[in-house]
Amino acid sequence: MLRRFPLAWSVGFTQDPQRPPERFVPAQVPGAVQLDWARAEGWGDAHHADNWRDYAWMEDVYWLYRARLDLPPLAPDDRLFFTCGGMDYRFEIRLAGKNLLAQEGMFTPVEIELTGAARDGDLLEILIFPAPKSVPAPADRTQANQSCKPAVSYGWDFHPRLIPLGLWQDAAIELRPPLHITEVSLDYALSPGLDRADVTADIELSAAGGGEVVWQLRDPSGRLVGERRAEAASLVSFTVSLERPRLWWPHDQGDPALYRSTVELRGPQGGSVQVVERRLGLRRVRLIMHPGAWEEPDVRFFPKGRSHPPITLEINGRAVFAKGSNWVSPDIFPGRIGAATHRRLVTLARDANMNLLRCWGGAVVQGESFFEACDELGVMVWQEFPLACNRYEGTPAYLRVLDQESKSIIRRLKPHACVVIWCGGNELFNAWSGMTDQDAALRLLNRNCYDLDPGRPFLFTSPLDGMGHGHYVFRSLDGREVFRLFAEARCTAYTEFGCGGPGNLETIRSVIPPGQLFPPRPGTAWETHHALKAWQPNSHLLQDVIEDYFGPMESLEQLVACGQLLQAEGLKCLFEEARRQKPRAAMALNWCFNEPWPCAANMSILSWPAEPKAAYAAVQGSLRPVLASARLAKFRWRQGELFAAELWLLNDSPAAVPGGRVEAWLDLAGDRRFLLAWDHAGAAANTNLPGPVVRVALPCVGADHFRIGLECPGQPGWNSAYYLRLVPPADTASPATPPLNL
Repeated sequence: MLRRFPLAWSVGFTQDPQRPPERFVPAQVPGAVQLDWARAEGWGDAHHADNWRDYAWMEDVYWLYRARLDLPPLAPDDRLFFTCGGMDYRFEIRLAGKNLLAQEGMFTPVEIELTGAARDGDLLEILIFPAPKSVPAPADRTQANQSCKPAVSYGWDFHPRLIPLGLWQDAAIELRPPLHITEVSLDYALSPGLDRADVTADIELSAAGGGEVVWQLRDPSGRLVGERRAEAASLVSFTVSLERPRLWWPHDQGDPALYRSTVELRGPQGGSVQVVERRLGLRRVRLIMHPGAWEEPDVRFFPKGRSHPPITLEINGRAVFAKGSNWVSPDIFPGRIGAATHRRLVTLARDANMNLLRCWGGAVVQGESFFEACDELGVMVWQEFPLACNRYEGTPAYLRVLDQESKSIIRRLKPHACVVIWCGGNELFNAWSGMTDQDAALRLLNRNCYDLDPGRPFLFTSPLDGMGHGHYVFRSLDGREVFRLFAEARCTAYTEFGCGGPGNLETIRSVIPPGQLFPPRPGTAWETHHALKAWQPNSHLLQDVIEDYFGPMESLEQLVACGQLLQAEGLKCLFEEARRQKPRAAMALNWCFNEPWPCAANMSILSWPAEPKAAYAAVQGSLRPVLASARLAKFRWRQGELFAAELWLLNDSPAAVPGGRVEAWLDLAGDRRFLLAWDHAGAAANTNLPGPVVRVALPCVGADHFRIGLECPGQPGWNSAYYLRLVPPADTASPATPPLNL
């Protein structure tokens, strides 16, 4: 049987790799050297105030891990290995003073055979080099443009400059029998009609002969649908053909059905030597052109150019509107992200009616438990390689590491049905990056994806022509609110957009010292926790905008409540407007879903570590498969002004919506006024239905807000409500912007 033995690690730092550290402290693996040293020194919480600054020096020294081998008794033919899922970032491995491996890259696992070379009590050492920096200055993300190190660690508008180093995946000694499984590769081919699947299993063994390989395939209900046996050989291949296979669907389109593969290696006497279990989702994914796309640019005129590239997801032959969010790593230190964290966050995404998470290229590629949760819960994944907002020059050294790392990522994630798009990275064709599809790095990634995983679409970057990133504020400097932003846009996909909002009270109080809590001021922890000067002046808090709508803030509680309300109403508007533009628009993915550390204000809809803001509930409502929706012109209205809203029935579900009624109501100053009834004939599957425009003169009453409610008798799950501000007729603070044509 294969057995694993943990190691007792210690770690220390040195300025000179030729000189050992003067001091070692206990190390936790998986983890990070920063966490080990802070724990040993008794430092305060890195999240609190400016404590994270204490870690700055750690990126520029060498770190040496040590562990004494405590080997079990070995039989003459036993084989001994050292394995690690990932080391961050450049490292050398030594055993008893002898160099075994030098490698760069955190996504390529390590496996070194120690049979005959290791003795009980030998010293195993791993030297971690300083964080990679292509240039000595400036100290920003450009230092990451010649490495596969996630650029976010070098500082972002929601992430402090804190660069993790160390063993971020499990590392252990493995004792294996002479005959063992070294690799199991599963693949499948679906017939054009999706009514047949040929599932293959390729099993690689360390040697040939002396045993039997048994493969069993069970359907999602646990029923055995295929079993194959063969004598052990260096490579064993099996195929099972399935008639009318159960397909994997995103959760809002069907059942995320998963088959279970079990490969068992049995010894010469019939006993079980090793078992490898995997799950497999069967589905077909393509990116297709939206209806009318080939008519752009206008077919009547010359000269011609190409149409916008395809961005509509087709799953199992069905066009699916992708609605979700941008995922950033849920912790600055990936080594302490466990399965429970991934499960909670992916469950929150699913429960918010999201069907896709874009794993942003600035962050670390997540561990297996993230993709396992997405497979099970039916949440699709757009996976980017670790390139973001830089010009990644195709030097030979960089391309060598990118080739190695990208192949490791592709091979690891290929078995997961949830992964539906590969993408080269974030904002690489923008002016601040200056890359094109002719850059060697992107051509290499395109080649590797095609060679290793040709069945999945590949995008060079996001955004591409036709797609949109931004805006990221409730109201832009020119006075336009989010209610106008998408209504005036014609993008094929909205893959980043957002509104800033304060974190939850508990989060803010946990990171801002009591004396700095209120009012927020520059130069305090409000700034270092990204509420002020994070991006634009006063962002992401934008207290001046909050007070323009609600008046001076008198307490932290009031500030959080009003700021989160603006974020919630803004995102509700943006998501619903993007959905109204279907089928031309194919995606709506806000920036962002979660946080890697506690921000006092951010565009995320979850506050650290995984607590919903008010925006979460708003987004959850706006992404329901079917809902009544109102297209609004603005947030602030005057008493006596003619209010107008265009009614819609939005349907992203795979089922037709029956005919029914939508009623519009005005709730103002404690009174309810019936405005309009829309009797509709229903909508086809995955099709929206435009309705009438409701208009009403807003009365002059002593109220500072009103609500528009849409109610669907017999279908209360489709109801919607919108909170809007109301100001006196003489108010002149509202920006003078022309109305939408409603």
